Parts: sequence; structure tokens; C-alpha cells
Amino acid sequence: MKRSRTAEIAGLVLFLALCLGIGALGAAVTASSVKAWYADLNKPPFTPPDEVFGPVWTVLYIMMGIAAWRVWRVADRETAQGPLTMFALQLALSLGWVVAFFGLERTGSAVAVILVFELAVVSTALAFRPIDRLAALLMVPYALWVGFAAVLNIAIWRLN
Repeated sequence: MKRSRTAEIAGLVLFLALCLGIGALGAAVTASSVKAWYADLNKPPFTPPDEVFGPVWTVLYIMMGIAAWRVWRVADRETAQGPLTMFALQLALSLGWVVAFFGLERTGSAVAVILVFELAVVSTALAFRPIDRLAALLMVPYALWVGFAAVLNIAIWRLN
């Protein structure tokens, strides 16, 4: 679908703002428990330093925003609707996992959320692929990171 340059730029800004906004909400939920509750948990030896998470999530949210924008940019409304709905679902699950893990401090419930979250991310990448291969590829690091976060979440749940 052909859009004006202004519409394309506005779309990119909106997708990035949406993803980074969800990231900011998640960071707000995380902020208080990282220094207190999370710091006191038993963690596996492969746990990255706390300083790694913010930059990694920020880069991943930017990549996701670009991926969704690319799908929105090239597909007609009907073609993009399903994949972008899946994208919105996985974005909501991203925030849901943060709330379950850090906000509610429920590591077991967070395991259930992150497993569904991972499936949603992979499904989104697969839905993006026929529309825009690069959009699908931009979702791969995110899927790998969420998979790693799932393993970490499971290990923390088991250790505590």
C-alpha cells in the first residue's frame, strides 16, 4: 500500500512510541522491585548483570517497532490486520509478564505468561514473514531474548 512520506514517517514514529511506551511502563513497574525483591532472589549463575536488561530491551523495542511499521507500510489493511493484531497481543503479553514477575512478584505465574508470550512473539514473526521478510528477521533477536528470559524465569522460580 502506497502512503505519503509524511504518513510513513508518522507511522514509524507511532510504532516506535508504542513499543518504547510499553517498555517505559515495564521499566516503571520493574524499578522498585529490582533494588529490593529481585535483588534478594536466588538466581542462576547465567543471570546477566542488572545493567544489561534496560539497553537490551530498548534495542529490542526499537527493532519491534520498525518490524511492525514495515508490515503496516507495505501491506493493505486486510493483510496487515491479523499480523498487527498478533503484534499488539505479544506487546501486551510483554507488559503482562513484567507485571506478573516484577509487579506482583509471582515468579510461577510469570512462567505461564512468558511461555505464552514467547509463542506470541514467534507467531508474530511467522505472520510478518510473508508480508516483509526483514520485519520477520527483526523479530528473531526478540524471540531469542524472550526465550532466554523464559529460561531465566523458570530457573528463578525453581530456585526460590
